Amino acid sequence: MIQNRFKTVCYIYIVLIISACSDYQKLVKSTDYGEKYEMAVVYYNQGDYYRALELFEAVLPFYRGSDKAEDLNFYYSYCHYHQRDYELASHYFKRFAKNFPASKYTEECQFMSAYCKYLLSPTYSLDQTNTLNAINELQLFIDLYPRSERITECNTLIDNLRGKLEKKAFEIASLYLKMENYNAAITAFNNVLKDFPGTDYKEEILFNLAKAYYLYAENSIEAKKKERHQSALEAYDAFVTAYPDSEYMKQVNNFSKNSRRQVKN
Repeated sequence: MIQNRFKTVCYIYIVLIISACSDYQKLVKSTDYGEKYEMAVVYYNQGDYYRALELFEAVLPFYRGSDKAEDLNFYYSYCHYHQRDYELASHYFKRFAKNFPASKYTEECQFMSAYCKYLLSPTYSLDQTNTLNAINELQLFIDLYPRSERITECNTLIDNLRGKLEKKAFEIASLYLKMENYNAAITAFNNVLKDFPGTDYKEEILFNLAKAYYLYAENSIEAKKKERHQSALEAYDAFVTAYPDSEYMKQVNNFSKNSRRQVKN
């Protein structure tokens, strides 16, 4: 008995799905733009963004310049966002802000355009072009709406993005050191300190600089060793001044002893 009821329910469900699909296809082919628009809003509110998008797309040219154009473009942008097509969503949010500068949605769309760029930012190990674009877009929003309630969120998002750039820069510098390209490592670590003065990697960076300067000197030709060991001692002094109780102190002290011996000799 229960099995028969289950089969009946499944049958009814399948019939309803087929009927709904048939009604939707008729709507897609219909020339009644008013009904298409109304049903697009219904689908949107139901979370059926695929169907809503298809219907909104069909009526966009018809309502261009009308009093419905503003809401229509707003829904259309969010359809792309909810389908996780962040590239297109960012584009349409930005276009909305440009085409409807006096709209009550303009600030929101300007923010969402930047936020979609944020969502496109990849993990730190990949190319960071999208990360830089997202930072620029978020900063643009801050400049346009300095009193917005979203400023704190924008600053948090920018900090997250800069964290990726910082980590990538640090990892690149560390890779140079592992590859024994000491001069490149020195330049890269110094750039991290310059570009990210508040970096959480500062202790490790200063240690790696002391190490890189020392190994660079040790692997130099005799004519360059004294000068480069002096630079290594300067890196040692910078590390000791900043982190006198560091766990790396034993290693940097060994660097210093050898460098002082080389300079003296």
